[in-house]
Amino acid sequence: MLHIIAQSPIDSAIFQRIGAGDDVLFLDKAVLNLLEKGLLSEVLRSLLVEYQFFALADDLDVRGISSSELLQGITVITYSDFVNLTVKNSLIQTWS
Repeated sequence: MLHIIAQSPIDSAIFQRIGAGDDVLFLDKAVLNLLEKGLLSEVLRSLLVEYQFFALADDLDVRGISSSELLQGITVITYSDFVNLTVKNSLIQTWS
């Protein structure tokens, strides 16, 4: 399943709904939560051990965030990669 998270702040209950093998894409304001020094950094760091997190490059660029400011393990992707994630995951859940 692909979880698309666009809300900020993020409701922590969302993380309880992520299952093994799921992909998680952060869009819009949600990319702010991926900062190394962000409020959710410890929670997200622990989840990165089990899950693949992605951030849309354009949403980072709009907010002036470089990939070096993100938690280690976040994969920055393009819109083309986003489309590939939707093809890979037949189920998609949007959290906005």
